[in-house]
Amino acid sequence: MSSFDPKIQDKKIESKIVVSLERISEAFRVLLWEEGKKNSLSPIQVQILVFLLFHPKEKCKVSYLAKEFNMTKATISDSIKALYRKELIRKEDDENDTRSYTISLSEKGTVIARQSSIFTKPIETTISQLSLTQKEIILEGLLNLITSLNKADIITIQRMCNTCSNYMFSNNTHYCKLLELELKTNELRIDCPEHQPTEH
Repeated sequence: MSSFDPKIQDKKIESKIVVSLERISEAFRVLLWEEGKKNSLSPIQVQILVFLLFHPKEKCKVSYLAKEFNMTKATISDSIKALYRKELIRKEDDENDTRSYTISLSEKGTVIARQSSIFTKPIETTISQLSLTQKEIILEGLLNLITSLNKADIITIQRMCNTCSNYMFSNNTHYCKLLELELKTNELRIDCPEHQPTEH
């Protein structure tokens, strides 16, 4: 039974949710392609530039990027080579591993990354029109869905509260052991710099 069959959708809310998520991902792809065309970049090249802009040095390596974007090292390496040829990134050799290097943005790359980082603004603008309660319900549902997909090894690296060893959920309350604070639903993080992964 396919979720894309309208007859199945009429019987299963799960199918309606799946198709809804597919439509949203399509919007994301369209915006990403449009952004890439401005600077003759592929979608993954845009995503890499934006990632480099907001994440620390230790995460800016081919092996980490491959896990981050669920792609092979070869595919990421090809994108890195293209970005290097366009003088949008720099490579810095790893002193401890001659086969590895750290990637950083050049001045030109930083400008393009900043411009590209707001490509999802149309989606965010639409979401901003929802009530806080609606936003919290959507956020909590998506976090739980991502956590389940991560545990099933369908998507890899996640740096959100639900997959962090510092996170606790008890008596309908979110709690961060690192911050020693209760967290409201809208305070849950999807990309936390202090994230410590749990074993699953």
